[in-house]
Amino acid sequence: MTAFTALLDRTGTVFRTPSFAIFNDLLSGWILAPGRRTITAMIAVADPTNRRAHDAYHRFVRDGRWSMPGLWQILAVHAVGAFCPTEVVSIDLDDTLFHKTGRQIEGAGVFRDAVRSTARRVVYATGLNMVVVTLRVSAPWGGMPIGLPINARLHRKHDPITTVAHATAMLCQLADWLPDKTLQVCADGAYASLAGADLPRTDVTSRMRRDAALFEAAPPRTGKRGRPRLRGARLPTPPELAAALHDKDWKTVTLDVRGTTHTRLVYRRDVLWFGVCRTALVRLVIVRDPGGIEPDDFFFSTDLTATPAAIASRYAGRWSIEVTFRDTKQDLGGENPQSWKGQGPERAACLALWLHGLTWCWYLDQHPRGGTWIVRPWYPRKTTPSFLDALAALRRSLWQQRITELSADTTGPNDKTVITEALLDALAYAA
Repeated sequence: MTAFTALLDRTGTVFRTPSFAIFNDLLSGWILAPGRRTITAMIAVADPTNRRAHDAYHRFVRDGRWSMPGLWQILAVHAVGAFCPTEVVSIDLDDTLFHKTGRQIEGAGVFRDAVRSTARRVVYATGLNMVVVTLRVSAPWGGMPIGLPINARLHRKHDPITTVAHATAMLCQLADWLPDKTLQVCADGAYASLAGADLPRTDVTSRMRRDAALFEAAPPRTGKRGRPRLRGARLPTPPELAAALHDKDWKTVTLDVRGTTHTRLVYRRDVLWFGVCRTALVRLVIVRDPGGIEPDDFFFSTDLTATPAAIASRYAGRWSIEVTFRDTKQDLGGENPQSWKGQGPERAACLALWLHGLTWCWYLDQHPRGGTWIVRPWYPRKTTPSFLDALAALRRSLWQQRITELSADTTGPNDKTVITEALLDALAYAA
C-alpha cells in the first residue's frame, strides 16, 4: 500500500464500498490525467478497460450518496494533527470564482472576477463563487507558508445566506472538529464583520476600512437611571489618526512578509469599532513604509495580546490562500470538470480543493526536505518546491506503481532504467 493510498483509505467511512472504489479511481485519474481534467479524461486514465459504465463516475459526482463535509472533516483533522503541534491553528478565509461556461450550470451566477478586476475597472464573469477556508502551514524548508484547503461552500447568486454567513458556519464546524485548538483567522476586509460573530475559541485579524467609525471604550456605569452608554467618545478615522501621529508615536519593527523580512513603522491602539464589534475592543495597527513608497495599511485584530508586528505579519501570510486558488485552477484543473446538474458543479470544485490539500499532505509527509524537482538551467536559484513540484512527485509515484505492476519483466539492462526514468519525468510534468 502506498502512502497516498493510505491517505485515501482514511475516507472509507464517508462512502459505501462501491462508491469508495469509484472515489479512489476518480481521484487517481484526476492526478494522472494529462491536459484538461474533465471527468471523461479522468476515466480514460483511471479505468482504461471500461470496468464500469462511464456514467457511474458522472453519477457519483452529481448524485452520489456521500458527504462532502465528511471529507472535509477527515482532511482537516489529519492536517492539523500532522502539521500544527501547537494549540493555536492559523486559518485563512476568502472566496474565489471558479469560471464556468453555459446557461444551465447548477449554482453558477455572474460575480465580480477579483483576478481580472482593478481599482478602476470591475470585471464580471460567470462561475461558481466558492467560500474557502485554508489551513496555513509553515513548510519545513521555509519560505512562504502553504495553504491547505480544509473546508469550502458554494455561495449562490441572490442567496439569502451571505458569504460571511457561510464563513461563520464553516468556522463553527472547524471549532467542533478541533475541540482542543484555538483558531486564528485571517481574512480580507469583506469578512471584517466576523469579529462580531461571537465565534467559539476564535480570534479574527482583518483589514480595517479607511472610513471606519471608531470610538473609545464605553465609560463605566454611573449608577444613574437610564440605559448605560455603549460607546465612548468618537475618534478620528484611521487615516486621520495616522496623519496626527508624531515621530515618537511610531515604533520600528521587523515584519515577516511571506517568508521575507521587511522593516516598517507601526502604531497600535485599542478602539471600539462599533459597526463591527459592539461589545469588545479591537486592536488597530497602522503600518507605515519608512521610505514613503507604499501607502499606510490599517489592520485590526480581536486578539488584544498580539503585538503590532505579529498582527501585520499574520495578515501578510494570508497571501497563501491566493496561491492555493491559483494552483487549484491552473495545476489541478479545478474549473475543468464538466458536471452541470445537481450537486455536481459544487462537488467538483470542492473535490479539486480537497485534492490540493491531500497532495500537499502527502508531499510534506513523504518529502519533508523538498528537493524533488527537476533542475532547470533557467531556475538556478530555486530552493523551495511549488505545488506543481508536489503534484509531479505524486504523479511520479503513482505512475511508478502502475508501470511496475504492468511490467512483466522488472529486471533488465541499464538502458531500460534510463528509458523508464525519462518516461516518468515526462508523465510527471505532463499537463
